[in-house]
Amino acid sequence: MSSSLRRGTLAATTLALAAVSLTACGAGNDAQTLEIKPDNAATHVGVIEIQNANVVTGTTGSDEATVTARIFNDGEKDQVLKGIRTKGARAELSPAKGEKKLVVPAGGSLALGGKGKASAVFADAEKTGIEDGDAQPLTFDLSRTGAVKLRATVVPAKGAYETVGPSSSPSPSRRAPEPGASSTASPSGSPSTSDSAKPGEADSSSSAGTPSAQEEHAGH
Repeated sequence: MSSSLRRGTLAATTLALAAVSLTACGAGNDAQTLEIKPDNAATHVGVIEIQNANVVTGTTGSDEATVTARIFNDGEKDQVLKGIRTKGARAELSPAKGEKKLVVPAGGSLALGGKGKASAVFADAEKTGIEDGDAQPLTFDLSRTGAVKLRATVVPAKGAYETVGPSSSPSPSRRAPEPGASSTASPSGSPSTSDSAKPGEADSSSSAGTPSAQEEHAGH
């Protein structure tokens, strides 16, 4: 075989191997791309879109777990988040300070989790089957759209999630007392211990200390 033919054969072989290599690489990249899942779950149903959904577990012995997410409403009417559930358990919802309901405004959004924001708390994460690293099935119940389902990643309240964990969400044991309720308040109409006079002081303060008592003493 001449040298020119050998060079041509080698060149053709090299090109063929390069093409096979590129094809295999492309297939591998496509396969890897398909396997990549976002850290934060998201879904879209009708005019409602839920982004950055996570379930955050406590790291200080707490049995609670909180739901973090942002719910967008692309519709023309407000919607109310009526509940969040998973495996038969329902989260306890608490509106943001100054609000009465968890409203997802038309053309706006509602944030869940974090100081000063609305919260959704599962009281007993272990009993509910919530474990770190799982993809927890959640159902968000909206007043107009209805059920919106997704799988949220379960993460511990560390790093970026520390400020949205159970310790940052109100719970029945951490809520402020109802107006008018106080553990130190005394019965209505009765003085407290600090206001009551000591024995022997009541008579002197009520007689000698009054103007009428002083005038009578001066007349004598």
